[in-house]
Amino acid sequence: MLVGGFASAANVVFLNPGKSNEAYWVSYTQFMQAAAADLGIHLQVLYAERVPEKMLEQARAVLHGPQPPDYLVFVNEQYAGPEILRLSKGTQVKLFAVSSTLTPDQQSLIGQSRGKYPNWIGSLVPNDEEAGYIMASGLIEQAQRANPRAALQMLAFSGVKQTPAAQLRERGLQRALAEHPQVRLQQLVNSEWNRQRAYEQAQVLLPRYPGVSLIWSANDEMAFGAMRAAQELGKTPGRDLLFSALNNSVEVLQARLDQRVSVLVGGHFTAGGWALVLLHDYDAGLDFAQRGGKDRQDPLFMRLDKPQAARLLKRIQGNGFELDFRRFSALHQPQLRDYHFSLQALLD
Repeated sequence: MLVGGFASAANVVFLNPGKSNEAYWVSYTQFMQAAAADLGIHLQVLYAERVPEKMLEQARAVLHGPQPPDYLVFVNEQYAGPEILRLSKGTQVKLFAVSSTLTPDQQSLIGQSRGKYPNWIGSLVPNDEEAGYIMASGLIEQAQRANPRAALQMLAFSGVKQTPAAQLRERGLQRALAEHPQVRLQQLVNSEWNRQRAYEQAQVLLPRYPGVSLIWSANDEMAFGAMRAAQELGKTPGRDLLFSALNNSVEVLQARLDQRVSVLVGGHFTAGGWALVLLHDYDAGLDFAQRGGKDRQDPLFMRLDKPQAARLLKRIQGNGFELDFRRFSALHQPQLRDYHFSLQALLD
């Protein structure tokens, strides 16, 4: 932001929908903090502790408080996006959606970014459908390599039903199943991203479907819940049952190295940090809409093999995410014609 002809640091508030002790959302915040420190942004993070009403209260307080920020970054968790936009009406705060933007149905009612709400300037999301597809395809291919003629059965543990990310990952699962009609999905349950809930569900489902050999899980917490139930039944993860998982916690990266998790997808925890690169440039008068569009879907998800999991684990266990974020900024790289955001930056 220019004040009196001089650049001043942008003030950004991030409404973090997760819990303040939740590995994924903590790492999400840490990556944002690393970007903010590198780019000279004042960042404040408010955790909603997975309570949608609390997130809306925080949005109201930020938007209508005595010192509103320049930018409010939000997630359309449990479809809260439209209400956050409505709360922003009449303010000067610019809004930016990360990770889950408004669904097509929501946008058909209230419009896209820079429309009815002109201060909603854009979004950056990963391809959750692709993530669900990669996990399911990877599980099926691995099982078929071991036993090409086997009739395969699968259980699926998905997230909160009203969360776009969960719905999209399920869509990717269904796409993979459509390509492999010999695989039978016995049941899909909504475990709400929760380890204990997935454990309790798996205690019922695994005895009900004794022929299951594949466990698709939309995040790591649910995978570990189902894994605990399987181990209590005497099954060995990685041998008797193949598990997929999604995230970047120390626990799941270690499980990938131990081969208890057979297919691991990660990288979307970087979305908030990359969003700050876009806001940094926008604040300096370089509209990111001219470099790839105002609403971005970036290939943030990667299937992690064991060496990549080891490198990412070393990064996460180190002293923060040391990365020169200015390398990705049009302000610092004037020749940039589009942004190139991916997890690979942390694996090189």
